Amino acid sequence: MQFEITARDPHSRARTGRLILRSGTVETPAFMPVGSRGSVRGLTPPQLRDCGARMLLANAYHLALRPGAEAVAALGGLHAFMGWDGPILTDSGGYQVFSLAEHRQIREDGVWFRSPVGGERMFLGPARCMEIQRLLGADVAMVLDHCPPFPCDRELATASLERTLRWSAACKESRGRDDQALFGIVQGSVFDDLREDSVRRTIQIGFDGYAIGGVSVGESKVQSRHTVSATAPMLPEDKPRYLMGVGFPADVVAAIGDGVDLFDCVAPTRMGRNGTAFTADGRLRLRNSSLKSDPRPVQDGCTCLCCRLYSRAYVSHLFRVGEMLGPILLSIHNLAFYSALMSEARAAIARRQFAEFSNRVLRRCPD
Repeated sequence: MQFEITARDPHSRARTGRLILRSGTVETPAFMPVGSRGSVRGLTPPQLRDCGARMLLANAYHLALRPGAEAVAALGGLHAFMGWDGPILTDSGGYQVFSLAEHRQIREDGVWFRSPVGGERMFLGPARCMEIQRLLGADVAMVLDHCPPFPCDRELATASLERTLRWSAACKESRGRDDQALFGIVQGSVFDDLREDSVRRTIQIGFDGYAIGGVSVGESKVQSRHTVSATAPMLPEDKPRYLMGVGFPADVVAAIGDGVDLFDCVAPTRMGRNGTAFTADGRLRLRNSSLKSDPRPVQDGCTCLCCRLYSRAYVSHLFRVGEMLGPILLSIHNLAFYSALMSEARAAIARRQFAEFSNRVLRRCPD
């Protein structure tokens, strides 16, 4: 992996960069559509390319459950398995495992849990986490972390931070591919001093990139943005910075201003499946009866497949009659909107006008 910064905004911490990975180059800031089980729900790789996506996220935990990492490896690896030839990042699945509160047992060497699929007893520790991601063969692997819930007291936040650090070091020792980048994860909940401690000690271990984890897990918007704003500038300047699971437009733009480079979130596809489109003027709910005869595209000026070919009235009709094309078209539009947002952010940074761009987005899309 190589990463180079190509431009900086003089009035914020925003920067553009070029992330060069085994499967391709990604211009940053960039948004990664989420394909946890090896598929961005309802969309084909050519459609994702047409939306502007250049890097996808998959989840090692979900793929280990079904069809199994060994099965994916036997079929040529994750890229061949899902038909995507661009870069892929695999999340370790730590968040998902720790969300199984009633069905897991934490030990020093990892977590035992009951599979939510078949009920069998399974184990995920640093070595197995790295083995799964080695078999999947993504361009970027994530360490196994302990993501605490919210609300979270200081004792739990400290324990999760220490466990994450121990497991991070073990993951680095267990990595098995020279052509796979490995990112560390910063924890610490909403406690600034714990975040600072986590950053310092994670950097000491040494990774190819650094992620801010444990954000947007139930805390308020003010708390979430403060944590990102306080944490991102402490991460190494010459490494990519990744904000995990945060992705509404206002949150993304605010974090870009803090110096974050990579994002993922289920929001654009989940909201699309539920009938909501992101537009430059805020959210548009296609189930609204006022759109039944609206001949305009979902967003004027958008060049995505949905907006090129179909009216608001038609997309609204699809949702009201339960046709699967409706969720597909809005997922396409929303991912294209996010790609355009990233492109506009990069252009604004290059023009040294990011503040103007950020203010415009935050004014029109406050949530």
